[in-house]
This record gives sequence, C-alpha cells and structure tokens, in this order.
Amino acid sequence: MFDLTGRVAVVTGGSSGLGVVFAKALARQGADIVLLARRKELLRSVSSEIENMGRKCMYVTCDITDTADLDKAVLEIEKRFERVDILVANAGVQEIGPSEKFDDEKWNKVVDTDLTGVFKTVRVFAGKFMIPQKYGRIISISSMYGIVGNNSGSFGDVLPMYSQYIAYHASKAGVINLTRALGAEWAKYNITVNCIAPGYIASGFSDAIVPEFENVLKVYCPMKRLGRTDELESAIIYYACDESSFTTGTTLAIDGGWTAI
Repeated sequence: MFDLTGRVAVVTGGSSGLGVVFAKALARQGADIVLLARRKELLRSVSSEIENMGRKCMYVTCDITDTADLDKAVLEIEKRFERVDILVANAGVQEIGPSEKFDDEKWNKVVDTDLTGVFKTVRVFAGKFMIPQKYGRIISISSMYGIVGNNSGSFGDVLPMYSQYIAYHASKAGVINLTRALGAEWAKYNITVNCIAPGYIASGFSDAIVPEFENVLKVYCPMKRLGRTDELESAIIYYACDESSFTTGTTLAIDGGWTAI
C-alpha cells in the first residue's frame, strides 16, 4: 500500500520548511520530485538531497503569482518527465498587523500568493497534465486558521505575531472552499483535490517560539504541544496515493485538536 513508484510529484514552496518535508515524504514512497520555488540555491540543495535518496529530482525557479512563470515551468517539466501525477500546492507567505491598519500592499501580497497563486498553480497543472491523462492527485495546504480565527482578546495583545493574520485567515479559508469546488468539478477526470490544514508545527517555527506562547498552546491546543513534521507526512502520502481514490474535496485538520474546541 501507499506505493508511489513511477509517479511524478510537484511541490511548490519546495525550497524550505514544510515543502521540503512533503517532497522527501513523497520521495520515500517512490515518487520522482519536481521542486518549485523562488530561491535557486536552496532549491539546488534540496534537489541534491532527494537525488541522494535514489529518486529523480528537478527544480525550477518559479513565482507562483506569475502566470507566465508557471507556464514556463510546465514546459520545462514536460521536457523532463512528460507527466505530473501529484501536485502539492504548498507555497505561501504571511504578513502581520492589526486589521484596521493592514494596508493594501500587505493584503495583496498574501492573497496573491496564498489564494490566487494556489488557484493559478492547480489550474495550469490540471489543465496541462491531469485532465488529459485522466488522473491526478492535488493536495492544497491551508491552515487551521482557514477554519477558525484567533482569540486575540486572550493572547493577541501580548503576542500579536501569533494573532494578526487577517489576510492569511481569509486566504487559507478560500483555499479550503477552492478545494471543495475543484474536488467536485474535477472528479469526472479521476482527479482528487484535498486539503491539509496544519496547526502549529515544529519546523523552523519552533526556533522562534517565545516562552509566553507555551501558555497559549496549553490553553488552546488540547494536546498542549507543537505538532511534528512526521505527523503531516502520513496525510500527504494518503492523499497522494491511489488508496485515497474515493476521497475528494476534503480538508484534514492536523492541529492537536485546536479546531475541535
């Protein structure tokens, strides 16, 4: 079960953070990998690591907010692999600030990447590869903050960096409903579209944790801890494999129970 041998997987935001985690998880199951991101040196390094795992890997520098950039990336991928079976739409950004002072530049930056960029990415890969081949597994990455808001009255004044995400909240909620809509629309092409909504995960983020945030976890997270990256990997693998062929339009929150209370 859960064998991805012979499949080609594209991971956006594949140069760092969870993008690297997802790419390596898919590679361990046998998939060949394509990494898309803007930072070439990081892409080169991650690509080498995946090739050392015994998988084929290519990287393409690409800004997912730029339609022309995505079109060029698709042409490069087609020359190397000819097909794409799995897409993890992971690339994203954040900007913080109180909503009443959140300017247009910050709003547009986040929405253009975290929502519009996701749509542009899934549109081009579905249209070019998955619909013609009548097969695809699309996995979008939202956030538990696409499901719930922050209780800024309880901790936002003390820890604004963890609460003032208005554009991020809106974009990640949009990704969840985009997942539902595309899952229903593209089911006829044997394409599944599903979403993962992580909570706070110890992936670089934990290095920036301030002591006060541990108290937030104890109050708002029933498991009272950060998640581990390996606790996301199994979800990515499930959604990417044929074992999930009757699952589409769903969102899985992996958040220690945060959205359950």
